Amino acid sequence: MEKIDNLDKQILEIISGDARIPFKDVAAECGVSRAAVHQRVQRLIDMRVIIGSGYHVNPGSLGYTTCTFIGIKLERGSMYRQVCEAFSEIPEIVECHFTTGPYTMLVKLYARDTAHLMDLLNNHIQEVPGVVSTETLISLDQGIKKEVPMRG
Repeated sequence: MEKIDNLDKQILEIISGDARIPFKDVAAECGVSRAAVHQRVQRLIDMRVIIGSGYHVNPGSLGYTTCTFIGIKLERGSMYRQVCEAFSEIPEIVECHFTTGPYTMLVKLYARDTAHLMDLLNNHIQEVPGVVSTETLISLDQGIKKEVPMRG
């Protein structure tokens, strides 16, 4: 894998803060040409350093006001992939992680309200073969959301 240098990190820091910023503005801030920024960004995409782009939609604006993390214990850890595949069919689940500690898996989902959450738990998540138990943690507020440090 190619190395990521300080210019790459500077570009990543700028565009991860505002994905819509024009390359000419990134170039001006970095002291390089627009073509250099374009080439660097394309190389970072090809290297899979940049793995996506787009807009972040506020779930609350679509009526999903309850952000929830659910710790899930499975019958066997080896069931993770098949359970994860089943969870991918539940649109409200936005993240799924295979974890160490007291849970086999940790999922993040958005529900419209607690009644919707209860339906998701009782009629969808807990019905997936292999799911033994769940523990639900409702997020009251997200205090931090950011990317990993680009420099350091």
